[in-house]
Amino acid sequence: MITERSVQNIIENARIEDVVNDYVNLKKRGANMIGLCPFHNEKTPSFSVSPAKGIYKCFGCGKGGNSVQFVMEHEGFSFPEALRHLAAKFNIEIEETATSEEHIKQKQHQDSLYLVNKFAENYFQKLVLESDEGRSVGLSYFKSRGYLEDTIKKFGLGYSSSEAAGLTNSAKEAGYNIDLLKQVRLTNDYDKDFFRERVMFTIHNLSGKPIAFAGRTLKTDKKSPKYVNSPETELYIKSKILYGIFHAKKSIRNLDECILVEGYTDVISLSQAGVENVVASSGTALTEDQIRLVKRFTNNIKLLYDGDAAGIKAASRGLDLALSQDLNVSVVPLPEGEDPDSLVQKLGSTEFTAFLAEKSEDFILFKTKRLIEDSKNDPIQKSKSIKEIVNSIAKIPDPIKRSVYIKECSGLLEMDEAVLMETANKVLKDDISQKWVEQKREIARKERAEKQNAGLPDAPPPEMGEEDFISPKKEKSSTNKAYFKERDIIRILLNYGNQIITQEEGEGLNLAQFLVVHLEDVIDHFQNPTYKKMIELAHEKVHAEKEVNAKLYINHSDKEIRTMAVTLLSDEFEYSENWWEMHNIDLRTQPKPEENFFTEAMQAIKYFKLTKIKAMMTENRDKMKQEGADVILLVKTHQKLLEMRNELAKELRIVLTH
Repeated sequence: MITERSVQNIIENARIEDVVNDYVNLKKRGANMIGLCPFHNEKTPSFSVSPAKGIYKCFGCGKGGNSVQFVMEHEGFSFPEALRHLAAKFNIEIEETATSEEHIKQKQHQDSLYLVNKFAENYFQKLVLESDEGRSVGLSYFKSRGYLEDTIKKFGLGYSSSEAAGLTNSAKEAGYNIDLLKQVRLTNDYDKDFFRERVMFTIHNLSGKPIAFAGRTLKTDKKSPKYVNSPETELYIKSKILYGIFHAKKSIRNLDECILVEGYTDVISLSQAGVENVVASSGTALTEDQIRLVKRFTNNIKLLYDGDAAGIKAASRGLDLALSQDLNVSVVPLPEGEDPDSLVQKLGSTEFTAFLAEKSEDFILFKTKRLIEDSKNDPIQKSKSIKEIVNSIAKIPDPIKRSVYIKECSGLLEMDEAVLMETANKVLKDDISQKWVEQKREIARKERAEKQNAGLPDAPPPEMGEEDFISPKKEKSSTNKAYFKERDIIRILLNYGNQIITQEEGEGLNLAQFLVVHLEDVIDHFQNPTYKKMIELAHEKVHAEKEVNAKLYINHSDKEIRTMAVTLLSDEFEYSENWWEMHNIDLRTQPKPEENFFTEAMQAIKYFKLTKIKAMMTENRDKMKQEGADVILLVKTHQKLLEMRNELAKELRIVLTH
């Protein structure tokens, strides 16, 4: 494991502007640098790099972080992979801690499995390019599909011979352990090859490492399956992998769109024709993990499906899940008898791209038209179709987008818009209720497990009624004001935490220390979980007499903390360094932000406390209404809270209306 000192050394020396400059043409603007975002397609620069803060931020797509996060996001690397990449680039020596023997063995074992798969990939490719059998059968097949040798090498295509144990014996001779071959399912339990007499497709993970294989038979024997895939292993979990993602990720990001097809050959043919932002789900419905994989690079999915009678079903599988993840889904129905592979070879790259643009349809509208066509004059079938369409619309989290689809579909379905909206809201409410039920059950399950571990008697799960479910709207409205007060405090902490206070109220302290001292008694009242973690981290560091600065949060292991830190540290607009020289106009309305941080902090603390006192007063009034309440004590508490509220309001020069 890389030591913390090495991690910090890499972050310090891999300057953000030097790292980003390898991928983006940056131009200086004030204290920052700007360029076209590498994570989404844009014509006007919204991608900003701050050398002083060591961060990047795109104000278009929202991505941001430090140099390590940039490499992780851009290259699809894991955290350790990104660190090693930057260390190699900037010639930084890496120190590693002595990890547990179990961890070392696990890492070595996983590396060994990758090496075995890499050996197999090279073996299959050598056969297809150099052996007589491979060339006459495998290479002939690939050439018949129009694949160039560079494409064959790029995608790791190959051939498995008719020998019973050709790969197994070659691997053993090369020093590989047969148990490892069995673990990645290249060798069966009888020490024979798993793949025989098939053209081979290598399946790579996001980092480009071979993790599995698919073999296609060229025989016409109906008893033999057309494709045989590697069974799942610790390296290969089919539901988490998209074929071609390693080669497609850069193009997907640049074009801000992922084209989804069914088969391996579709991916390869489109990629060779210049349509590189394409992946395959390998004949399965999209899974949540695959959708999350796509979402790392784009929010737009375009599905190409074979133009046969089962097309609508193939198009629908898994795409409701994509809608629920707020992806924009479109469909391109292909001409009858065509698939993406055959069509791109018939049309060529330019015409094929134009065809996709011309024939692309929004998935929900496409689905609506097709289902209505299928139901025709059958009212029962039409009713089922309408419910299916509304269920898809209800999956969309954005209420504005849902409303637009309801309006569009009401015309196509010849249905009252209000009826469709009411039905969609009912589906949405049921989904939310179901999620709350599942969350309550999960909480109860964890509580029971904790009690059992502590040796306490187990209590039966509580009965759940309607009052157990919190309305999202009510929850949002009650926390809205607090959210902005908390956000303001964290923003000030991040930007000015290590600034020394010169004013009498906090002279000699830095701002982080001052904030912690004045908020210590109300830290538990922070409602936003991320802001609460951030202020608790400051509290911990201050009491340990350690520095609290922006880097503490930017480089934190918690992704939510890192993301929030970059967001609050990034300003889309700034005063030009030459503002005074160019316009002879100074910022006269108030002191400059770096000179005004203490006043800002004082205001933020007071506003935050005022918000909390108001909430406590409401809670106290509710207690008074309860039967058997100690009214005298509660009245005294109310009077004390009232005094505190009025004093804060006076200091803030706020007029209270109640």
